[in-house]
Amino acid sequence: MPHDVRNRLPALRRAFHRHPEPAWCEFRTTARIAAELDQIGVDEIAVGQEALSTDHRMAVPSTETITEWRDRAVIAGVPQHVIELTADGHTGAVAAVETGDGPTVGLRVEIDGVSIEESSAVGHRPAAEGFRSECEGYMHACGHDAHIAIALGVLEAVKASDFSGTFKLFFQPAEEVAGGGKPLTEGGYVDDVDYLFALQLGLGHPTGTVVANATRPLAMAHINATFEGASAHAGTEPSGGTNAMQAMTTAVQNAYGIPRHSEGMTRVNFGRVEGGSASNVIAEEVTIDGEVRGETTSLMEYVRTELERVVYAAAELHDCGVVIRRISESIRVDGDPALATVVGDVARRIPSVETVCPEASLGVSEDVTFLMDRVHDRGGRAVCLVVGTDHPTAHYTPTFDIDERSLDTAVELLTAVVTSVASQRRDPKR
Repeated sequence: MPHDVRNRLPALRRAFHRHPEPAWCEFRTTARIAAELDQIGVDEIAVGQEALSTDHRMAVPSTETITEWRDRAVIAGVPQHVIELTADGHTGAVAAVETGDGPTVGLRVEIDGVSIEESSAVGHRPAAEGFRSECEGYMHACGHDAHIAIALGVLEAVKASDFSGTFKLFFQPAEEVAGGGKPLTEGGYVDDVDYLFALQLGLGHPTGTVVANATRPLAMAHINATFEGASAHAGTEPSGGTNAMQAMTTAVQNAYGIPRHSEGMTRVNFGRVEGGSASNVIAEEVTIDGEVRGETTSLMEYVRTELERVVYAAAELHDCGVVIRRISESIRVDGDPALATVVGDVARRIPSVETVCPEASLGVSEDVTFLMDRVHDRGGRAVCLVVGTDHPTAHYTPTFDIDERSLDTAVELLTAVVTSVASQRRDPKR
């Protein structure tokens, strides 16, 4: 009996939506993906440590965090063999189907959730229809739940088609922290890929729209800095300590004054601060989390270098120590125009697609660029495409949701482009 993912895409997406997990903690999600792959039938499945390069993982959370989410997965009934393969937060999977002679075509999707508390308002459809996140403080606010369901639907459809070649699915962990793209690339499974597609859903594009080439992703880097001073009583001995809080605020203020670059756009932001003990105590330790972005990889590296210089200078000014940690990064890689043309041509033949945009700026950062770069370096073609979907509110908001009609559109589009590039490769006259 066929597994028939296509007929239950909304239900599958909602099942993933109910159980979001943060970066490198996607134990339950990985297990469900592996179970679905087993039922659909694939020639090869690499799970967790089998799929990733441990040495290239970035933004890995604490052992305590990983253990907490692993224990949740065990309680939820995740099989022991999956727990072993995903030990120490080695989540994600790669699957392959071989159907004869032809190119190797890959599709990459992300699997992690976002640290946002999902709305419980009656007007929020996941809350009203019973599939709101059950993991308080986390939700799928960027569509990764839908991406997983779509990928499984595409796999099933490709298997049932006349596709000839090898089809690979990359279920990438830790995209939200730019931590999983590099280790998935270095795992080796992308090395023989001739064509790679990456999927985005929505991003401000309405239902019925397809962007054939979401280009110009911003290169990005996350950093963490801990200022170390000495405490003292703020009332009786205000000059007795060295103020880590003051060093931190100087660094943050000066960071936003880093000169912009003549060669393109740069960004800098500090979004989280933790430290201090009481209002009457000079803070001896303060930690900040920040990021930089650049229109190119070199521009990102420029602003990161300048940011680190500012942080060191602020610490020295206030006689504090500071430890800077480079947490993760992603690079700028654009999609292949020729492959984008194929996507656009195929999209125009799909009844549910009303508008095709040949190209649009991605506007954000994406660590699928590591996989794309590897494919390009080895003579292949890669592109990131967008399937539009109506949103009640924007990405990364407590009331984010999608128009589930876009699930079928995405499966139909991706199945058609996968089979199209395979047939063109077989028939050079096309």
